[in-house]
Amino acid sequence: MSAVASPPLAGGAPGARRTPWRQPSVLPGFGVTLGYTIFYLSLIVLIPLVALFLKTATLTWDQFIAATTSARVLAAYKVSFGASFAAAFVNLFAGLLVAWVLVRYRFPGRRFIDALVDLPFALPTAVAGIALTALYAPNGWIGQYLEPLGIKVAFKPLGIVVALIFIGLPFVVRTVQPVLEEAERELEEAAAMLGATRWQTFRHVIFPTVLPALLTGFSLAFARAIGEYGSVIFIAGNLPMVSEIGPLIIITKLEQYDYAGATAVATVMLGVSFVLLFVINLLQAWQAKRSGSAGSGRK
Repeated sequence: MSAVASPPLAGGAPGARRTPWRQPSVLPGFGVTLGYTIFYLSLIVLIPLVALFLKTATLTWDQFIAATTSARVLAAYKVSFGASFAAAFVNLFAGLLVAWVLVRYRFPGRRFIDALVDLPFALPTAVAGIALTALYAPNGWIGQYLEPLGIKVAFKPLGIVVALIFIGLPFVVRTVQPVLEEAERELEEAAAMLGATRWQTFRHVIFPTVLPALLTGFSLAFARAIGEYGSVIFIAGNLPMVSEIGPLIIITKLEQYDYAGATAVATVMLGVSFVLLFVINLLQAWQAKRSGSAGSGRK
C-alpha cells in the first residue's frame, strides 16, 4: 500500500516545515515582501528619524539643554501636551457617544452624519483653523455670546483645545464604531434579564469590550494633536508663554536658520510622545490580556 503524499504547504515546497514566524500565505514571496517592507519603512520612517537625532547630536550638551529648556520652550511644551491630552480625553467620551448613536440607532440623516465624521480628515487644516477662528473670535457667531460671559476661546489655550477636538474626533469614532457593530447584543439582553441596571450593563458588559478600542483611539487622537499645526496656528493667537505651541517654536527656529535648535526641540517632543504612547500601548495590552483571561475563566 503506497503512502499518500502530503499536500504542499502554502508558500513552500511539499513537506516543508512550518516555522512559527513564517505562516502560510496566499501570496508567495516572503523574503521579497519582508525586504520591501523593511526598506519602505526605513526610507519613510527610520531614516528621517535618524537624521533628526544626528542633527541634534551636533549640539553640545549645554547647547541642547539651553535650546530645549528655556522658559518659552517649556511653556510651549506645556501648551502642546496639555491641550493635546485634554482634547484626546474629551474625544474619548464624545467619540464613544457619536459611535454609539451611529451604530445603535436608525434615524433620518444617519448616513449624512456618518459621512460628516470624516470631514476633518478631508478638510485642509488651514481651512479648519480659519473657520474655527471665525466662529469663536470675540465678534464671531459663537464668540460674541461667550465674550460677555467671560469665556474667551479664540487666541487662548482653550481655542487650541477646541481645534484639537475637531481634528481628533474621527480617530476615536472610527476606532470604536467597528467594535460596537461586532459586539454581541445577546450579552446585554442576558444581563438585563438577570436584573442588571443600564449602568451595570454598560460597566460590566459594554465598557470592557470597547475599552481597548477607546485606548487606541485616544492614542491616535493624542499623537495627531501633538503635531497639529495648520488648524491651531490661526486660533491660538501664538502669544509667547500663553498660547504658543511646540510646532510653532520649531518653525520659528527654522526661519532663524537654527536647524540644530529646531531638531533639538523636535527630539524632545518626539521622545515625550513616544513615552506617552508606549504607556498607553502597555495599558491597552494589559487590558486585552485581562479581557482574554476573563473570557477563558468564564469558559
